[in-house]
Amino acid sequence: MTATADTPAKSDTVLGQPMRRKEDAHLITGRTRWTDNIQLPGMLHVAYLRSPIAHARITVDTSAAKSYPGVVGVWSAADFGASQAIIPEAWHCHPDMKKPVTTPLATDKVHFVGEPIAVVVAETRYQASDALEAISVEYDALPAVIDLESAFDNTTLVNEDIGTNQCYALVSPAESYEAAKAKADVVIKRRFRQQRLAPAYMEPRSVVVQPTMDDFTIWSATQIPHVLRVVLSLLTGISESKLRVVAPDVGGGFGGKIGVHTEEIITLLLAKQLNRPLKWTESRSENFQAAHHGRDQIQDIEFAAKSDGTLLGMKVELMADLGAQLKLFTAVVPLFGSGIFNAIYKLEGYQFNCRTAFTNKTPTDAYRGAGRPEATFGAERMMDELAAELGMDPIEVRRKNWIKHEEFPFTTISGMYYDSGNYEAATDKALALFGYEELRAEQKRRREAGDKVQLGIGISTFTEACGLAPSRAMGQLGVSAGGWERAEVRVTITGKIQVISGASPHGQGHWTSWSQLVSDKLGIPFEDIELLAGDTATGPQGMDTYGSRSLVVGGSAIVKACDKVIAKARRVAAHTLECDPDDLDFNAGTFSVKGSPDSKLTIQECAFATHLAHNIPDDMEPSLNSTFTFDPVNLSFPHGTHLCAIEVDTETGFSKIRKYVCVDDVGTVVNPMIVEGQIHGGLAQGIAQALYEEVIFDDAGNQTTGTFVDYLVPSAMDLPSFTTDRTETPSNDNPIGAKGVGEAGCIASTPAVVNAIVDAVRHFGINDIQMPCTPERVWRAVHEAKKAHPHGSVIGGGAK
Repeated sequence: MTATADTPAKSDTVLGQPMRRKEDAHLITGRTRWTDNIQLPGMLHVAYLRSPIAHARITVDTSAAKSYPGVVGVWSAADFGASQAIIPEAWHCHPDMKKPVTTPLATDKVHFVGEPIAVVVAETRYQASDALEAISVEYDALPAVIDLESAFDNTTLVNEDIGTNQCYALVSPAESYEAAKAKADVVIKRRFRQQRLAPAYMEPRSVVVQPTMDDFTIWSATQIPHVLRVVLSLLTGISESKLRVVAPDVGGGFGGKIGVHTEEIITLLLAKQLNRPLKWTESRSENFQAAHHGRDQIQDIEFAAKSDGTLLGMKVELMADLGAQLKLFTAVVPLFGSGIFNAIYKLEGYQFNCRTAFTNKTPTDAYRGAGRPEATFGAERMMDELAAELGMDPIEVRRKNWIKHEEFPFTTISGMYYDSGNYEAATDKALALFGYEELRAEQKRRREAGDKVQLGIGISTFTEACGLAPSRAMGQLGVSAGGWERAEVRVTITGKIQVISGASPHGQGHWTSWSQLVSDKLGIPFEDIELLAGDTATGPQGMDTYGSRSLVVGGSAIVKACDKVIAKARRVAAHTLECDPDDLDFNAGTFSVKGSPDSKLTIQECAFATHLAHNIPDDMEPSLNSTFTFDPVNLSFPHGTHLCAIEVDTETGFSKIRKYVCVDDVGTVVNPMIVEGQIHGGLAQGIAQALYEEVIFDDAGNQTTGTFVDYLVPSAMDLPSFTTDRTETPSNDNPIGAKGVGEAGCIASTPAVVNAIVDAVRHFGINDIQMPCTPERVWRAVHEAKKAHPHGSVIGGGAK
């Protein structure tokens, strides 16, 4: 699958070593526990009746279903009455933002296909599903609002309670861009479409609730157990101390499990009412309909530049389809890209405007990258368009405009503070691995020969913003949460380590990476370190996992907690060795007296002495256990260069990736094997957006891609081998120097692939092909271009 260039790992510590993942053995052998595996005595099963119509007024009658075999109860919105919670949004991102009232079950109207209308509880999941058929719903159909641009006309309102289909409109000052534009020799404008995507995680959503007296244990396939506990408490009135949320092994999330979902709320309320354990697990078709989607934007972008390729200004007019309702981060996702559209480039002028609208589609929310892939796509596509307009090499246009390594730290025109980076080093390494000049020469030969299979070369020199922070800034931006993370490091009497982290894993390799961090800091063997996470009873405080924040924020909290452990152990060692604490060196887990290396004490010996408490400092508590809550001072900014060579058959439209090279800079690398895995997964999803995936609705609001038969997720057979490498420019804003890796591949790869496809056929007069670039779309673009220019290519050499 990949060829990895030789970047030497550190050899004097486990940090930076490709340690085999601790979690893999139980995951790949099935000795694990997914939420749907949980079986409890007396457990009942939950099923939801979902709307088959996108927009309609409804009248619901559940009486017939109540007599079905095994049915314990049937509920519609009317049965909950005032107790039915209002689903929250977590980020009031604009003062004029409109928020429709959204209840877990539809009341008098449905807003999208898949919206829950009624819920059945029965002895088995099959009895619950069967009873759904007996629920009578009268649908008074309304016109469906499907087209994003038409939604702003307000001809039909998706949510009458807010009186408009517009959620908000952000208009930024135009002065700086207009001033830059006035000095420009060339102005280009393009429209790009970010199609709607499904997160398509491996494990569907699932929740189990067990009531015990007045307490409730909730198992959920979630990315956010701590956030979920707080929000469920607020929505249901159940004290937070009475709720325990457990995220067991979770089969992927990609942002799709970041919400507080209807099914979690209703299952808890019904478990409380019935005083019985309840389970709900969605089918894959339910997942496509009712779990949130990602992307779905229209970008109108304008560049103003000099004739020598100097980029002066950028203007972005963004339209975003939010779907029918607001989930936790639905409204703000389009704004996440506002600070990244300018990417790694220096500008004199920048304007970002954004309009968001409700439509009768499944709601959108965060999906791997959340706003930053969209922004990166727009910026990197436009850099290629500018190069083509000026007849310049796209690499040279980028070199002319990016921030030089000696200019860091650098505050961008959008206000982002880039603390470190080296775009030149990453690009030079990528070009060498790629064989850029040789491929350009081959491309030229193919064009001159009129080859039916043309070669295209795509480039993406990207950066992104990870680890949302700091908390005070988030508060000023209207976020109902902080950006901190908490960790506890427990040292047992035998010298073993338990790490309690608020950043819960769902596939990223936390068990392994956290063990490497602690082993490096404390000198404890890698095998003697255990992670406890994803359980609010074990670790009651945390802000969970999303936005590539785990290592940058959660890992930093662990490192700082380790520092406190060392400080405590130093006092014990000094007391035992009868020296001043400042006279001790600490290396590889051992304290030694400076100048007397034979006078030493291991941290395990310190732990044993501390727990015995027979001979420790008088004012010291008998424990080395330490906690730390880390709140970053800034976001982190990984970057890299991705290069794609693609062959396009101009007679069939079929595109095949021939070579893919990426050099990423994610700061300090804890485990290169885990970094490779994250890059591979991100590449697969980014390439899939470019070539394969798209959620499609018909004019009535029905999904025509509601199964994996219609929604194309690529397998390993559909993807190329990757050549990957890295540079390391540590972050200056966290103690690890890490920058985040979880979303890099997904962000960078999509524009690299699309740039390559467009580059392969640009000489026909083509400057864009809408994603996904299916064979049909590529063929149509070529076919229509040839019809428009029947006498040959319009740019450079080529078929005549």
